[in-house]
Amino acid sequence: MSDSNTPKLDARRATPATALPHRRWRRRALLAAMLAAFSALTCAQDVNPDATGREPVSTRAALQNAKPVTARHAMVVSAQHLATMVGVDILKQGGNAVDAAVAVGFAEAVVHPCCGNIGGGGFMTIHLRDGRNLFLNFREKAPLKATPTMFQDADGNVVEGRSTDSYLGVGVPGTVMGFATALKAYGTMSLKQVIAPAIKLASEGYVLKQGDVDSLDPRSEDFARHANVAAIFLNHGQPFAVGERLVQKDLAHTLELIANGGTRAFYEGPIARAVVKGSDANGGILSLRDFAGYTAQWEKPITCEYRGYTVVSAPPPSSGGTTLCEILQIIKPYPFAQWGYGSVNTVHYLVEAERRAFADRNTYLGDPAFVHNPIDKLLSASHAAKLRATILPDKATPSSEITGSLGAPEGQHTTHYSVVDKDGNAVAVTYTVNFLFGNKQIAGDTGFFLNDEMDDFTSKPGVANGAGLVQGVINQVEPGKRPLSSMTPTIVLRGGKPFMLTGSPGSATIISSTLDSILNVVDFGMNMQQAVNAPRVHQQWYPDVVYAGEGLLTPTSQQALEAMGYKFQRFSGGAVEAILVNPKTGLLEGANDPRRPAGLAAGY
Repeated sequence: MSDSNTPKLDARRATPATALPHRRWRRRALLAAMLAAFSALTCAQDVNPDATGREPVSTRAALQNAKPVTARHAMVVSAQHLATMVGVDILKQGGNAVDAAVAVGFAEAVVHPCCGNIGGGGFMTIHLRDGRNLFLNFREKAPLKATPTMFQDADGNVVEGRSTDSYLGVGVPGTVMGFATALKAYGTMSLKQVIAPAIKLASEGYVLKQGDVDSLDPRSEDFARHANVAAIFLNHGQPFAVGERLVQKDLAHTLELIANGGTRAFYEGPIARAVVKGSDANGGILSLRDFAGYTAQWEKPITCEYRGYTVVSAPPPSSGGTTLCEILQIIKPYPFAQWGYGSVNTVHYLVEAERRAFADRNTYLGDPAFVHNPIDKLLSASHAAKLRATILPDKATPSSEITGSLGAPEGQHTTHYSVVDKDGNAVAVTYTVNFLFGNKQIAGDTGFFLNDEMDDFTSKPGVANGAGLVQGVINQVEPGKRPLSSMTPTIVLRGGKPFMLTGSPGSATIISSTLDSILNVVDFGMNMQQAVNAPRVHQQWYPDVVYAGEGLLTPTSQQALEAMGYKFQRFSGGAVEAILVNPKTGLLEGANDPRRPAGLAAGY
């Protein structure tokens, strides 16, 4: 980090990094960036003890001492250690990255129930060893009885909790269809083989560690409101403690039905009937027709270039890849490596790029089956130049002065994991039930939490959703429509081969967390664990505030930025689970985010 004495950049006179002698400049810039970052971090104060009472950890020490897990052949990184080991075991048995990714996903539905799921949906970005880049969309869909005003009262006011805490907030789940679709197309193992470890974990249970308990505790009161939930996720009416075993017999039975009956068991059989019955009994609008009509879809991924790397990421109905690439296009000419991690200039221009890209995100992007997404325009060089020209070199731009830049539009609790196999196949998966444990309800004896993904729609244009995002009619509720998402499973290629896999939970902060992990490696020369651990910055247009991780800014830098008009709030960001293919050693570097202490990076 640099202080306020860092020279200000006049945007009109900026020298593009690509105009400098590439190899020599890259080596010098990356070395300088690392030294500057670590030198400045010596000024950073210790973070406060967290809610669990653990001792504070020095930001400087955490970054300086952070080392990734390495492996020569294959790597899995996820937010839950048992799920990671399921993936590693599948790879050791000869399965490929898709087999392992599906196995990890089903395992996380058991051991990471806050976020891993079969009651939600998500996205999968794939790079195959033959060079193909693929994207699978298994995002939830709105029920056919859904309407644009379903979360408003008779006076047009948004009813608090209707989209998050009720069966009206439940979209048609996509995870089972998505996993089965990927496995059939590109896996080598059967559904029974990859789901077997999850069934065992559910039927025999698993011993809870501190990170597991930390994810369960915040919802204890919600669990107690529903007898069938309390019977599983409370221990005789009390929160589970470290060292106790969580057994989920109902979920084991549901997974066995899927293993034996495939997608039909979930979408046309007893599981669908149980969810619809629960919906009917609790004022929901889900129908058997909704389940029978659900599809997962292969889409063309978003791609863009940044400093010689190819970024492959999520297209609509995810906003992640488009917004990520739009930010990267805006910041391309700025010499971030020269300025340094956390410097006044770096933070200023990154925040302004995020502010403008999120305004476009919230205005123009939606389900491509319902709306036109002007992706080519948003990611064009001319559009980036136009936005760049509006950034003042010494002043924050108020969000009230930013609008969707193409004119009028036409008509956190998630989890990410990354897998690379011995053959160079790579899979990045982000999936979700939206808020922690979704709508906190389980239909009958199915054993899995239902999502509250309908909150990702626009309940009313101009009114913020649960993530604080202010969106328009492009993302309004419509029957069969998929809500806009921020999930950003991303694969970065170098010379056409995997260089980095990254992604995060965290609602709108998913995009910035994923972005920061890339910049930390590419621009600031950090290893994978340092890049994941480093404090982050996030700005999403509205609210007009910059969210900054503890230790990102020195006091002097923060004062300089505040003098430019910025307002800061503390946040930790998402939980990046990333893999780097080190071009020097050839080793895989796996990094679990310490913000998810139950997670693990492991390989062989």
